[in-house]
Amino acid sequence: MRIALLGGTGEIGEGLALRWGHDSDHDIVIGSRDPEKAREAADDYESELADRGVDAKITGFENAMAADRADVVVLAVPPYHVADTVDAVADSLAEGDILVSPATGMQHDEDGFHYHRPDAGSVTAIAADAAPDEVPVVGAFHNLAAGRLADLDSDLGIDTLVVADDESAKATVSSLAEDINGLRALDAGGVANASEIESVTPLLINVAMNNDGLHDLGVRFD
Repeated sequence: MRIALLGGTGEIGEGLALRWGHDSDHDIVIGSRDPEKAREAADDYESELADRGVDAKITGFENAMAADRADVVVLAVPPYHVADTVDAVADSLAEGDILVSPATGMQHDEDGFHYHRPDAGSVTAIAADAAPDEVPVVGAFHNLAAGRLADLDSDLGIDTLVVADDESAKATVSSLAEDINGLRALDAGGVANASEIESVTPLLINVAMNNDGLHDLGVRFD
């Protein structure tokens, strides 16, 4: 399968690209508003994997071209760019494609990080509202620490909660998640449940910031 990571030059995009490149045989496409930046990031990720003896295919394109070449499109962009990014690539999406939203809205003050619930209910809902009718949206990878994900020497042993109103799309993304060694996908219901999942991210950051030895914290449900 071919996976496009729009905004794939950022931290979560890097982590997912390296993990899928290392642990699976999926083709990875890095997207950016700046195609040269996307190509440079793709080359860097390929080089890091090659240093580990992994021959992965990672290419870089402008976001719309990256989306056009993919079956699954991950919106690895900040929450305030999600709707604009979907609008920018909508003509490149086709029936059967899947959009994935891992973004979480947060605010920061002197006390720490806090969930910023958008008017739509969640960032995942924002993506679903912006997506073409024939393209299902799945919320996943919200609570993953980007640093831990990008550190291929780190054993994950954590879960990602997956929400979608399209059961087939949810199953596809759950399978892709579990192609990453040490990551377990758990079904958390429909998009209406995304806000509960997204709100866990600032909690994890606050716990990690206030406790020694818990940097890049993750969640495991037992």
